Amino acid sequence: WILQGLKYPGIKSFAPDKPGEIFLMDLNEDSPRAVELRISRGFDLASFNPHGISTYIDRDDTVYLFVVNHPHQKSTVELFKFVEDDNSLVHLKTIRHDLLTSVNDIVAMGPDSFYATNDHYFSDFLLMFLEMLLGLTWSNVVYYSPKEVKEVASGFYSANGINISPDRKYIYIADILDHNVYVMEKHANWSLTHVKTLQLDTLVDNLSIDPHTGDIWIGCHPNGMKLFYYDPENLPASEVLRIQNILSEQPVVTRVYSDNGSVLQGSSVASIYQGKLLIGTVFHRALYCHL
Repeated sequence: WILQGLKYPGIKSFAPDKPGEIFLMDLNEDSPRAVELRISRGFDLASFNPHGISTYIDRDDTVYLFVVNHPHQKSTVELFKFVEDDNSLVHLKTIRHDLLTSVNDIVAMGPDSFYATNDHYFSDFLLMFLEMLLGLTWSNVVYYSPKEVKEVASGFYSANGINISPDRKYIYIADILDHNVYVMEKHANWSLTHVKTLQLDTLVDNLSIDPHTGDIWIGCHPNGMKLFYYDPENLPASEVLRIQNILSEQPVVTRVYSDNGSVLQGSSVASIYQGKLLIGTVFHRALYCHL
């Protein structure tokens, strides 16, 4: 799944002045291409501003797609059902809540439940900037279900990417401004407890998990200032890290991809599938490569 068209305060956008879109890319194909998914009527496409994304496959093989949306700079989570026959998405509902203030990313836990990161305490851009300037650790993680909504982790500078281990026992959280990946144990009541923190020498954005190995793949920003203050003469670089055995005493961190911005700017996510790597960015193109 590929999102396009995010317009985020303080970040340059090269996206055309039109609503966001969702694409599907089949990496089983020899020459995969991104195919736009049609979204059902009744959904407000005009204000669609997609950000984080997660899928949940139910026991009956129904595919639910959760998408963080920022219509009019607010935060909602849109729930869709994927219809494979005609490459379309049926919009099921829009989720809003007072605890979902500045949602960045989500990881689905069921057909209508998820964990979400709030990357800022404030939703107003000037207050967000002040929050970053003062180094306030008011960012958090929220668990949402129709029956219960609660804060489950807090004290982050800017909680960003979030994902779950293949055995579904651990939640991984990227704090982009603190250069950390947090490992949290998930409990039966959906609460989270801290297990360990892995410090990295880069700004960690979104987290993807290899379902077979459990390796964590991260799109990173070596220099955050270049991202926020875009200069065509001094381009923001790209970097992809792989973390192996994060629960062990000595996790192995490998830099798989690095570029000074000449090819790829602002890498924010990297997904692996059968030896193929797809790298997405905040505002630039995507890169598909064979490992």
